[in-house]
Amino acid sequence: MTTQFSSHASKTTASVAVSKHSQIFAAAILGLTIVFAVGLLPMDAVHNAAHDTRHSAAFPCH
Repeated sequence: MTTQFSSHASKTTASVAVSKHSQIFAAAILGLTIVFAVGLLPMDAVHNAAHDTRHSAAFPCH
């Protein structure tokens, strides 16, 4: 009985560890994509995107 329980617990622990690593990897890729995409865009495009985002959120910007 204890063998089945420990086997199930180790599978659950392993899947949680894989899930955490997947989330960290996805967050890193998203962050790097945002940084490099914004870094390589012309400044007018970045400003216009931020400006439109502020307006769509009903946040006054000027």
